[in-house]
Amino acid sequence: MKKLWMGLLAACAVSAAAQSLQDVNVFVGTERMGHTFPGAVVPFGMVQLSPDTRLVPYAMPDGSYNPEVYGYCAGYQYEDNTLFGFSHTHFSGTGHSDLGDFSLLPVKQGQSMLPGDGLDSTTGYFETFDKSSESAEPGYYTVALQRSGVQAELTASLHAGFHRYTYPIADSATLLLDMVNGIYGYEGKVLWSSIRVENDTLITGYRHVSGWARDRYVYFAASFSRPLAHYRSQKNDEVPYRGFYRRFHEDRNFPEMAGRTLRAEFTFAPSEDPLEVVFAISGVSTAGALDNLREEAMPFAQAKFLAQQQWTDVLGKIQGEFMHPADKTTFYTALYHSLLAPHVFQDVTGLYRGVDGNVHRAEGFTNLTVFSLWDTYRALHPWFNFFAPAHNRDAVLSMLAHGEQSVHHALPVWSHWANENWCMIGYHGVSVLADAEAKGMSGVDWNAALALAVSSSSWKGYDGLGAYMDQGYVPEDVVGSSVSKTLEYAYDDWCVASLAKRLTPSHNWYTGTGHPNIRLYKEYMARSAYYQNTFDPSLHWARPRFSDGRFKEDFDLLSTHNQGFIEGNAWNYSFYVPHDVPGLITAMGGESRFVARLDSLFTMDLPEEAIAHTEDVTRDGILGNYVHGNEPSHHIPYLYNWTEDRAKTQYWVRKICSDMYGPEAHGLCGNDDAGQMSAWYLFSSIGFYPVAPGSPYYELGSPLVKKASIHLENGNTLHIEAQKQSPKNVYVKEIRWNGTPVTDHRLPHLTLMQGGTLTFVMSPRPAK
Repeated sequence: MKKLWMGLLAACAVSAAAQSLQDVNVFVGTERMGHTFPGAVVPFGMVQLSPDTRLVPYAMPDGSYNPEVYGYCAGYQYEDNTLFGFSHTHFSGTGHSDLGDFSLLPVKQGQSMLPGDGLDSTTGYFETFDKSSESAEPGYYTVALQRSGVQAELTASLHAGFHRYTYPIADSATLLLDMVNGIYGYEGKVLWSSIRVENDTLITGYRHVSGWARDRYVYFAASFSRPLAHYRSQKNDEVPYRGFYRRFHEDRNFPEMAGRTLRAEFTFAPSEDPLEVVFAISGVSTAGALDNLREEAMPFAQAKFLAQQQWTDVLGKIQGEFMHPADKTTFYTALYHSLLAPHVFQDVTGLYRGVDGNVHRAEGFTNLTVFSLWDTYRALHPWFNFFAPAHNRDAVLSMLAHGEQSVHHALPVWSHWANENWCMIGYHGVSVLADAEAKGMSGVDWNAALALAVSSSSWKGYDGLGAYMDQGYVPEDVVGSSVSKTLEYAYDDWCVASLAKRLTPSHNWYTGTGHPNIRLYKEYMARSAYYQNTFDPSLHWARPRFSDGRFKEDFDLLSTHNQGFIEGNAWNYSFYVPHDVPGLITAMGGESRFVARLDSLFTMDLPEEAIAHTEDVTRDGILGNYVHGNEPSHHIPYLYNWTEDRAKTQYWVRKICSDMYGPEAHGLCGNDDAGQMSAWYLFSSIGFYPVAPGSPYYELGSPLVKKASIHLENGNTLHIEAQKQSPKNVYVKEIRWNGTPVTDHRLPHLTLMQGGTLTFVMSPRPAK
């Protein structure tokens, strides 16, 4: 009776989970340039177990960049019907890539262990599948493989991927483990790899990779539900001196396999039972991977249930009512995508590999990795401060640990797996710190954080920063993308100034005593105004300058190349002054001209040649010259709030939500960038957005939801109500907080965190 009762409870729980999880479409962003993956992962899980549908090399035969690789940042494109394996690590939505570690694929015994071309079965291994046989939901993926006849199923825990392969009855079960291929792969990327057969149900190993992360170690321990019958390996590299390993037949049933181009085939005895594999990973050691395996190993069905229960719990923290079912799917899919990175990067023992290459133990926090900070400081980390502050505390403490381990004493710029990649511009780690402190994060040594913010922003060898500090702008003849760098440095400096001011005891300000933070505040506030030095007073546009003070003469407002900007042009990037919008309005020649330029930004006819050579920007993500598919523009729709035309913020926010996002595979108009695009949608859907992270305020917009109840981590509940909500009622007639009218265009974070009801009264016409 007890067993029956427990079985009924489990069945009910599974049913409830399925009902909740169906609101997420994990395939959103897998078509075109969203760069997401559909495989199995738990919230902030270290394992992202997902299919890789093509193996596109990073480089052409002549060594030049292969532009085709860009579509496979996450290893998967929705339109493909080929499959080369299920690998255990993936980025979500990035515009560059790495990872794709430890690819497993059911194969026919004895076939070639080299990857094929996806067309001719004689060229090597690959699989095909019919799209109708493929399905996925949070925490689970399945597909029928046509060549082997295997039904493949995937799920995950925090440190392990779980595979279940149902082979045709009486067939031998054979698995290929490819240690070579990875995302953005190229010849020589794998420096060394190793596989050890520990016993007939356990293997361990590692690979050492030099890619985007130039010195990356990843280890594994994998257990099988059936014993091995036999195994073989193959490597295609020739080592000049093999020593006395040459006495062994290393390619057949030899339990110690190693090489730069290593692949292995494992065969199991026939059985009617599926083959289950638990594949745990570590950034520290095979011993760490074994610790993770022992802690998390379980039957596949149990792992799937627990993974999906985690997703059910976290998605259930927001109950929303929407105008259309499509909006509901888009919203909960965005919530799902916002909870993938930064992810856990430590073993169950707390050990992790640091950016100094040494092994550390996380004390008092969970160490995280994947910091795409040029993207995520804008909305994702502010979203965590609102929705998941404990996770953001882990992120802040992980960033501080990174800074202490860094030989430059610098916070992360773009880092993953114990490596700094130096991708993109700015030192936006200071924004994450300032925003967290401004919004009340506790349990952080903020004085130590300020010290790292200062050291990060004072390193003169970093990307034109020395010239910026000396001249008040980055000269174009010193480094390229000089205007973008000046604008972003100025914002970051404002973050440092704000942090310094809030960490200064108030009596020092009143008495004028010389607290060192007062000096820092004044210094960095002065630096935060350096953006003004990029504005040409004759044009009122930001424009590149040279070391001698001259503005660039052959200047094109719409071009994205050689004009002083990165991933943008002068027209859209000139609006990047989120910390001083009144000053920006003045720099642009006053409110009338400012509003006219904003209007033109959204409505102008952008010529095709302006985006012809931009990899990250396509028509999918463009309104006029406003580029929502890339990050520098994300705050711009809210800038009308500083003018008499606040209703235009409401109009454009709703239009972007409707036009740039959707519930289908192509439903992201650009890279999701580790959750930034999704976080923008989440904030905007509930009616507010952090224009200047580091400020304690949100800018108000136009909610997409009809109602939402957000169960905050502190135990309070924030209710959002949009009265008279409809597709035509995009304008806000009135805003009330707990019944009291809100007359300002912003609300404080700490007020919302107290819980209560934020009411928007919607209208088809702008409020007078």
